[in-house]
Amino acid sequence: MSLSHTAAEYMLSDALLPDPSSSRAKGLRLELPSDRLLKFVTVGLPLFLVSLAFAREFSAGSQISCFSPTNFTGKQSAYTDTACWDSLIHHGFNAEGHAVTKSLWALKVFPYSLLVVAVLMYLPYLLWRYAAAPALHCDLLFIIDELDKSYNRSVRLVQHMKKVQQASTEPEQFWEEYQRARQERYFEFPLLERYLTCKQHAHALVFIYILRNLLLLLFLAATCLYLVFLHLNIFFQDEFSCSIKTGLLQAEPHIPLLIPCKLVFFSVFQIISLSIGSVYVLLIPVVIYNALQLCQWDKGLLSVYEMLPAFDLLSRRMLTCPLNDLNIILLFLRANISELTSFSRLNAVNALREATANKEDIDTVIDFMTLLAGLETTKPKH
Repeated sequence: MSLSHTAAEYMLSDALLPDPSSSRAKGLRLELPSDRLLKFVTVGLPLFLVSLAFAREFSAGSQISCFSPTNFTGKQSAYTDTACWDSLIHHGFNAEGHAVTKSLWALKVFPYSLLVVAVLMYLPYLLWRYAAAPALHCDLLFIIDELDKSYNRSVRLVQHMKKVQQASTEPEQFWEEYQRARQERYFEFPLLERYLTCKQHAHALVFIYILRNLLLLLFLAATCLYLVFLHLNIFFQDEFSCSIKTGLLQAEPHIPLLIPCKLVFFSVFQIISLSIGSVYVLLIPVVIYNALQLCQWDKGLLSVYEMLPAFDLLSRRMLTCPLNDLNIILLFLRANISELTSFSRLNAVNALREATANKEDIDTVIDFMTLLAGLETTKPKH
């Protein structure tokens, strides 16, 4: 008998979780995987493409090629290229023959506008980092620690039951007291349940998360509209007529009225704008999905913790609107499942309970531990 008792004690001591290390606080992920992917693409793509555009500009030299008259010297041709690049104004004629001008300055500032786009795309993540991430970090650290402690308390309770049962001379009285303690909810975890219930009535995190996705959606749509505007008005005109008869050259008779010019980098800007626009259009449904996933509860994680005694928050209280901080916390608990050591233990116990023949006798992890410890064999059958 002592050998079986010693084996049960070793089994229960091995079931306890080790004390959490100090690296848990540093290893918590405060961004969902989809949000992290969105940040990498929305911010990194324009920065990468604008670096290619600047590299192309520095390597190719002049970004414009003007067809100067044959009587122009080399310095006059260079001046023509510089003056037309500085002005970037197309001089033409409409259907009635009247002179019209069209500014092409958007092409010159296009690489810098991509830098502005990258900064705008990073603003929603700065909002989340400084307005919500500190509070979320504290919530996750406390809840993960309490969930692991609740599991350990359940195992220690079985250890205590083992000792009391060994010292008890009346097994039936021991099990009656155990059943009465379960009915009167002595095994519940009020601090954790009340904290989660409090988070169910808070809406600060969910408000900031929805605001972040709305801002990101607004910036994506604005960028796509900006690129469409450039394509419809400018990005189909790689040749234009430039006038240098201004200032001191206005009265020079040998200078032609208009000089034809061609933009050398035009195709590069077209490829960059099409790449960014197509990727951003594909990312809009991802942003909408991130916001819509808050419209339903993630019940899979807390349902596993119903194996803990008297932990029935899912069945009793998670029936309200899911747009609250508790649902946000559940999503981030799912993203930090590697830090939640007790989840894998309870998930395995839950799978074993489903495979057990007499599953009606196993309601909590305490029932399963008593079965493993050998207390179930001495439990009176009713």
